[in-house]
Formats: sequence, structure tokens, C-alpha cells
Amino acid sequence: MLHNPAASAAPSPGTGAGVLGRLLTLWRRFWSRSNEKVGYLFILPSLIHLIAFLFIPLVFSFFLSFRDWTKPSFADAPYVGLDNYQFLLGDRRFWQAMGNSAYYTALAVPLGMAFSLAIAIVMNQKLKGKAFFRTLFFMPVVSSWVAVSIIWLTLLDPNVGIVNYVLKLFGVTGPNWLGDPRSAMPSIALIAIWKSAGFNMVIWLAGLQAIPQELYEAAAIDGANRWQSFWRITLPLLAPTSFFLAVTGVIGALQVFTPVYVLTKGGPLDSTNTAVFHIYRRAFQEFDFGYASAQSWVLFAVIFVITVIQVGLRRRNEEIQY
Repeated sequence: MLHNPAASAAPSPGTGAGVLGRLLTLWRRFWSRSNEKVGYLFILPSLIHLIAFLFIPLVFSFFLSFRDWTKPSFADAPYVGLDNYQFLLGDRRFWQAMGNSAYYTALAVPLGMAFSLAIAIVMNQKLKGKAFFRTLFFMPVVSSWVAVSIIWLTLLDPNVGIVNYVLKLFGVTGPNWLGDPRSAMPSIALIAIWKSAGFNMVIWLAGLQAIPQELYEAAAIDGANRWQSFWRITLPLLAPTSFFLAVTGVIGALQVFTPVYVLTKGGPLDSTNTAVFHIYRRAFQEFDFGYASAQSWVLFAVIFVITVIQVGLRRRNEEIQY
């Protein structure tokens, strides 16, 4: 048998040169597909943004939650293990803030969904000027939370606010909306319901317009009135829309921050001190970044568990139906 020097010199598939060759081949194939190359170039700015402002801060906050960083220099942030999480379990103020967030969520999400559904049903009718009213309802959604909060801060002022002035015309003495612990959180929830009603309305409208009109016609022939059609046809067929709004609404409500920061600063008497605002104060006012990071990850875990429960209940209902 003749010896072939070139064959013996060629790298075997298991060598580093062989692996490098395969990588170069894959790279050439990748860049030879012009459509894929252009697509990846388009998503590159967003990918860089996500890595720089989402992925890296997430990893760093998780790393920071195991350290005691209360000094300006990161070199003075000793590793403390699970001490931050152990202290958090007995932190009464943090769990009070979590309770305030849960209270706000229980007010804002179901009432907001019901209110926006009522608007969507009206806007789904054949009415003159409904496009104008749809735009009018959607305007608060695109408005800045800070600007909206400042406007409502003036409207709800107990002395010069127009809300109490109108109530006084009817002989009703309006409360100190944002200064009373009993009415502060419901006031913020009502403002949030008003601001998000337009977005929810658009989602409800998409669900309503996807329902075949033949079902309502058949129900009318069988003698069903509008209320019966709503309960037997509209609500069941809006289940996917309701699920979407419930999940996104709970996630957003548990992270409420801006209206609390602008309107009440967590007061009065910590009645509106929500979880995110409490974390903000711990990090940027008390400069305890390690403990604040641990609180953030606990809040994330709570939101994740609640979302998983919602998804599980949804799948269970679908299995029961089918």
C-alpha cells in the first residue's frame, strides 16, 4: 500500500483543526444566505439593547443579592450568602408593601377589566362618531404617567380640587382622597383604571369582533335576550381575551410605581407603599443595594408563581370544557 503524505497530514475530525474547519464552513453558509444576514442585522440593535439594559442588569442584580453593598465602593461589598433573603422573611415593612401591592391589584385588575369591557361593548355598537370616542378613550394610554398623576393630584386636592367641588354642589363632603389611608390606595387604583381603560378596550374589541354574529342571531331565534346572550355567548367566547388581560394586568399591577411616587410617596402611613416603591426607597434612598436586589428577586418569584397558577387554571378549565 502506497503511503500518502497529504492524507496523513490532514487533521482528523476530532482534532481542533477539524472543529475549526467545520465552524468556518458553518460561518460561510450563514453569511451566504443574504436574507438571514439582513434579518440578523435588523435585530442586532434591539439585541444589543436587551443585553446591555436587561440581561446584564438582571445577572448583576442576582449576583448583588448575595452581597452586602451599602457603601459607595463595590470593593466593600462582602459576600453574605443567603443573609439578605433570611432577613427578608422577617421584614414586616416589606411584606406590608407586598400586601399593599396585592390590595392594589385586587382593586385595579378586576374593576379595570369590567369597566373597559363595558366601554368596549358600547363602542362595538353601530354608533355615530364611535371612532372619535374610541380615540378619546385611548388618549390616556399614550399620555405620560407623570403628567397624568400631576393632573389627578390637582383634581383630587381636598381644598381646590374640582372633584370635591362637584361633590359639594350635591351636598356631599369629599374626602381627602390622597391624604387619608382609607382612600389613598383606592384613589390610585381608580386613576390606573381610567388610564388603562383605552388599552383594555382595544383588546376587548378585538375579542368581541371575532365572535360570529350568527351565534347571536341563533340565540335570538331561540328566545334569548341580550343579558342571556352576554352570559352564554359573549363571556365564554371572550375567555382567551380575559385570560390575556388578567395575566398582563396582574403582572403590571404588582409592579406599580410611578403613580405612587408622584401622588403619595408611599403615604399616608405607608398605606400606598407598594413593593416596587419600597424596593426603590431601600436602594436609592437608604443605599442598601444588596438587600434591595434580594427583594426584587423575591417579587419576581411571587409574580412568576402567580402567573404559573393563572396559566395552570386556564389549562385546567380548557381540559374540563373539552
